[in-house]
Amino acid sequence: MSRQTRVTSKWIKTKLLEGSASLALHIPATRRLTAASLGRMLSRHRMVYIKPVSGSCGIGVMRVDRAHGKWTVRDGVKRQVFPGYSALFRWIRRRIGREPYLVQRGIHVLRLGGRPIDYRVMIQKGRKVGWKVTGMAARVASPRKAVTNGSQGGSIYEARGLLRRTAGHSRASRLLSEFEQLAHATARRFDRAYPRIRELGLDIAVDRSKRSWIIEVNTRPDPCPFTKLPDRSMLRRIVSFARSYGRTYNLACLKARRGSR
Repeated sequence: MSRQTRVTSKWIKTKLLEGSASLALHIPATRRLTAASLGRMLSRHRMVYIKPVSGSCGIGVMRVDRAHGKWTVRDGVKRQVFPGYSALFRWIRRRIGREPYLVQRGIHVLRLGGRPIDYRVMIQKGRKVGWKVTGMAARVASPRKAVTNGSQGGSIYEARGLLRRTAGHSRASRLLSEFEQLAHATARRFDRAYPRIRELGLDIAVDRSKRSWIIEVNTRPDPCPFTKLPDRSMLRRIVSFARSYGRTYNLACLKARRGSR
């Protein structure tokens, strides 16, 4: 049992979730980045994401695709194409230097106007009520970018409305319920290992088969997406819960955008 209030290593968080048989079904295959692991993952899945072991705000995250005998990297809005795997990996190694990275199976997520969507689910621990889901918001990637983070110019939408548009009304209700169940199951895992943690922000994606995937778990989540929703009730609830365990937020959210209808 740890006294930590924050876990920065994505590898540690992934292994913690994989220790639950039910949660492991919702975790994309993830490995430490090496030439061998990236090669195997690309052979198996054709599309992967590589990301820093410790990092936030989508900084350093890249998408890598293998198709038609070529390898393509999307790094922010830049796109690099390589004729062979060796050239690809040499470029990646120069790009990331000594920083440890992970490679994660890429999920072909639901999109809005060709732009990837995921969902931020906020769950917080109140003194009397225990863990409670306090907010859900949809995030749509900025044009030409592979990550949805508001800090990378993503657009924020109300979760239920966007799910209805992309997955249908009946599926939307089921998915929202599943998001909540995944958040509570994740909180239970973290609560046992890190009982001092009081808040988690799950990034959940939905694939074309309407299956939910936990892409990442943040132990110090930014409530930025919720400042862009027309309904401020979620933001007020999040701020109120945070106040009860002594955290205050900077609510100046300059790069994220409010999604258009």
